[in-house]
Amino acid sequence: MITMIYDGSFDGILTAVFEVFEYRYKEVEIFRKSHFHQKNIFAEIHEVVTQNDKSERVLNKLEDNIGKSGIHKLLKVFLSEEAESEQLILSAVQQSIKHPMENILENYADRDILKISKICKSVDRERHRMTAFVRFEKMLDGVFFAKIDPDFDVLPLIRKHFKDRYQDQKWMIYDLRRNYGILYDLENCDFFYPDEKLDLNKYHEKFHDDENRYQTLWQRYFTKTNIVERKNLKLHIQHVPKRYWKYLTEKW
Repeated sequence: MITMIYDGSFDGILTAVFEVFEYRYKEVEIFRKSHFHQKNIFAEIHEVVTQNDKSERVLNKLEDNIGKSGIHKLLKVFLSEEAESEQLILSAVQQSIKHPMENILENYADRDILKISKICKSVDRERHRMTAFVRFEKMLDGVFFAKIDPDFDVLPLIRKHFKDRYQDQKWMIYDLRRNYGILYDLENCDFFYPDEKLDLNKYHEKFHDDENRYQTLWQRYFTKTNIVERKNLKLHIQHVPKRYWKYLTEKW
């Protein structure tokens, strides 16, 4: 068994997949460097150095075999951060090489393909909820700031939505769990990676003067328009699960 370790990037996993074919490895396991804990001191370790030319060749082959939509599904599997995501991606690539004329991602009789389908549905659900439940707060510098803590790494999947929707204001969305975010400055929409995690105890001090008034106004509106007699908590939780309430101003 060969143990392959890569840097945790999508290009990195594609480079690892390329090298599985390049070195004709038969039995491999692939881990992100940050998740790898060596248990067998006699295991053969292969450290993958990310190479864009190798990842590009894998992408081109995949586009020929499963199309851009298929590549997007494999990206969702990668962003799910599931423990077996690397093995599922490798399995899908191997099957696409073996059956280039078939849409292998629709072969739900295969256990790995079925898992890929289920993971994609879960990631899509989380992506949709992030676009619905994000709440921006106006900061002193005029930037509208939102914090999220999704189950999956969906920031790359929601960037276009917010860029298209909020083109006339500066904003940033920060993933508390993964310590990175998106910043839009009216011209560019790029990822940023701060050296330190956000201090939730101090960031309120950077609110714009109007922000607290906006929040109070919205909370009052939510309370006044609520009809107690028609309250249906079970239905409410079904549409807005409790784990998302921490994003909603009206729930504070």
